[in-house]
Amino acid sequence: MKTRGDTRQRIITAATELFRRQGYTATGMKQIVATAQTPFGSIYHFFPGGKVQMGEEVVRTSGAAYLDLIAALFTDPTDPATATEEAFRGAARTLHDLDYADPCPVATIALETSGTSERLRHATAEVFTSWTDALTAYYTSAGLPAPAANATATSVLALLEGAFMLGRASRSTAPVLATAPAAAAIVRAASAS
Repeated sequence: MKTRGDTRQRIITAATELFRRQGYTATGMKQIVATAQTPFGSIYHFFPGGKVQMGEEVVRTSGAAYLDLIAALFTDPTDPATATEEAFRGAARTLHDLDYADPCPVATIALETSGTSERLRHATAEVFTSWTDALTAYYTSAGLPAPAANATATSVLALLEGAFMLGRASRSTAPVLATAPAAAAIVRAASAS
């Protein structure tokens, strides 16, 4: 028997996939309902604030999942440059495996809505801050002073998100793979200073 939680989760899962693949603006509520295989009224039952509330939930849920991925990828503080480069190589594989659809619904929503929805801009900013904080903590554990660790984390995340965008546009992993050594070099330079 399906529960209310199952229905809500199906809606979030459907919205996440659709926002990631085709964008927030291009995704309609009817399409989300059809993909989730739920009655239309379920959307407003679980998300009385409509699409914006759903978008916030997708951003926060996806953000938490990627935060867990950061924690899983960046564990050994003895060689942060290599860990960073390997994370980029893994990201390139993910981009390829997703057929060059944006692997990050947070970035997609941020790009589309930051100038039109303060609520979604705020939600995406919170998520990006959580990722930066997690990487900052990792680089700090690897011996970088806090300000350098934060600058390094910010640079690495910006490089990755930009590489995803270029890779998606060119339908190639080349931009992500090309930035992997650059990200490692940023970490090495911060470690040396």
